[in-house]
Amino acid sequence: MSNAPHFEINVAAFWADPYPALAKMRAQAPIAFVPQLGSTIFTRRDDIFVNEKRIDVFSSHQPAGLMNRLMGHNMMRKDGDAHLAERTAMFPAVSPRTVKEVWRKQFQAHADRILEDLAPRGAADLVKAFALPLSGECLKDVTGLTNISYHEMDAWSQAMIDGIANYTGDRAVEDRCHAATAGIDAAIDDMAPVVRKHPDHSMLSVLIAAGMAMDSIRANIKLAISGGQNEPRDAISGCVWALLTHPSEYARVVAGEASWLDVFEEYARWIAPIGMSPRRVAQPFHYRGVDFEPEDRVFFMFGSANRDEACFSDPDVFDVGRDHAKSIAFGAGPHYCAGAFASRAMVADVALPGVFARLTDLRLDPREPVRIGGWAFRGLLNLPVVWNSAAPN
Repeated sequence: MSNAPHFEINVAAFWADPYPALAKMRAQAPIAFVPQLGSTIFTRRDDIFVNEKRIDVFSSHQPAGLMNRLMGHNMMRKDGDAHLAERTAMFPAVSPRTVKEVWRKQFQAHADRILEDLAPRGAADLVKAFALPLSGECLKDVTGLTNISYHEMDAWSQAMIDGIANYTGDRAVEDRCHAATAGIDAAIDDMAPVVRKHPDHSMLSVLIAAGMAMDSIRANIKLAISGGQNEPRDAISGCVWALLTHPSEYARVVAGEASWLDVFEEYARWIAPIGMSPRRVAQPFHYRGVDFEPEDRVFFMFGSANRDEACFSDPDVFDVGRDHAKSIAFGAGPHYCAGAFASRAMVADVALPGVFARLTDLRLDPREPVRIGGWAFRGLLNLPVVWNSAAPN
């Protein structure tokens, strides 16, 4: 392992709220080995921004890593030409043009239908009643797996997320992940003949048309589900919660001083839905007094980087007027999130304006507290809200 200074964490407390420990690491040991996670952690934004691009040292190729073992060898776990080839093949499904001309209209239709059904109820857990189904329905379209339910999409995504963050080796968590990947394989087998006969803009269709090997198609569809369901789901519910708990910031949006996109970008900085990206050390390397050895495991902590005091003033404050130029919520190097355009459209163009327009006088339900957790993936576990159920004039 590296000779980085050791920093002990309480795993349960870190899951509940990682930010105090990360702040201490940035101040005392910005590159630290955390025994409880078995990894050397980078916590400062500029260190991560520079070194995420050093794929010759900090490689995404991790043959023995949890993602490879559980989900297959996808483009996120490849570097250089191998990564670029698969990313290029997928690009037509998630390009800005496709998002604008194809997916945005479908996202809007899903949101309208869900909100139409939800509005008369007057109260709900907005995670389960809106964010989860909207993200799931949209991802069904984008991946091409329209033969499954949004419940299955969400459950499979969560099972894979839990599996690839299962650094303690919990067998039950691993078994759930295997069951999820088997379900995805079966769904792909059902839909592959359909999109071969009737090509569309979905990932499954464009990857088949590009001639990608089926094992790689399966792995990349699983990758899209593992991140493409939870990230917008958590961003939708998180943005709503942030605005409800920061009424002065919501007032800035209403007044036109900030956009819904500003809200999304600030929330993704403030509470990064994807808080960490793992790397494998590929060759001996020395950086800022730390010696890294081949096969060391490194975590680039995006959630910490986006609260780095050296780059953001009052970083623990939710501020929709903030300059987000230094945010790396979607990554910083060649593995920049391929689904970023689709996520922005779903959250900022569709979900947020729809929720606040349709659910009048939206407010938190005081009868139940909001719960939030996670560090590798972080988001709201519930969002109990109430609103005026009478139809607007």
